[in-house]
Amino acid sequence: MKSVLIIEDEAAIRRTLTRVLERAGYSVRSAENGAEGLLELRAAEADIVITDIIMPKMHGVDAIKTIVREFSRVRIIAISGGGNFGITAYKPDAITTSAYLAAARKAGAHALLTKPFRTEDVLRAITEATKDTSVH
Repeated sequence: MKSVLIIEDEAAIRRTLTRVLERAGYSVRSAENGAEGLLELRAAEADIVITDIIMPKMHGVDAIKTIVREFSRVRIIAISGGGNFGITAYKPDAITTSAYLAAARKAGAHALLTKPFRTEDVLRAITEATKDTSVH
């Protein structure tokens, strides 16, 4: 069973991703920020990390850079809503979302997701992130 570490500061998104991925057959752990996520990864490496970009304590791009440096075989999926707060303020095509995800890709993310996303988007991102490896 392949393992996934979710690094996301929003509890509802962590719970939803956990449920979706467990139903898809993955072993899932989670952390609420980048610093905690790195501690989890150092304690037990995961095959895939799904990380938010905008989080307290450690920005997701910094977490991605550290993961790439310390865990080169881990596949990384970056997610972002661009720092918009509140459902009425959410604009998935905002320049900030594109900029955050571009920074994540440059830092080493293998796949990108824009919030909000659907179950099939998450599974497709895992396929994209792992297409050149044996992790499926």
